[in-house]
Amino acid sequence: MKLYHVGFAKLENPDVHYGRKNADFGQGFYTSWDKEFSTKWAKYRPGQETVLNVYELEEEGLKIKRLERDEEWFEYIFNNRHFKDDYLEEYDVIIGPIANDTIYDTWGILTSGMVEEKKALEVLCSGPCYYQIALKTEKAASHLTWITSRALNEEEVNSYRGTVRQEEIEYQKIVADKLSDVMKEIS
Repeated sequence: MKLYHVGFAKLENPDVHYGRKNADFGQGFYTSWDKEFSTKWAKYRPGQETVLNVYELEEEGLKIKRLERDEEWFEYIFNNRHFKDDYLEEYDVIIGPIANDTIYDTWGILTSGMVEEKKALEVLCSGPCYYQIALKTEKAASHLTWITSRALNEEEVNSYRGTVRQEEIEYQKIVADKLSDVMKEIS
């Protein structure tokens, strides 16, 4: 499986123990099979290169968990975002939809108990669906081969960020409409 990761360095040997423990699928090295999606989340920092890394993952011999936008996905992300134990820790790789930063902005409302879980899941499942692949173990990292990398220039990054901003605005409108409907139902 060909995978992509954008960051601020050429990463030939990524560290699965680096990064936030409260990310969607817990601590791990996050990639995507979708090059366009990966580059959309590129950021620019003065004095640093923004780098698109390309990998090949040999899946044979790895324990892989595939998630879809459903109750299991919601619960797993909820647990990870609240620093609970990773009950899928036996998996080397977890593949599933992202709960992007726009969703994270909405996450507090949906997980506050004010909105029932089924309705919260309905709201979270609206809008575009992008997949991420989290390599969670050293074994998974050993099955990952770095192929190449290239620096993205500031113009490219700004172009990608503009696309993401437009998607976020559209998604926020969808979420606001759905939340409005949900709030009317519970009133």
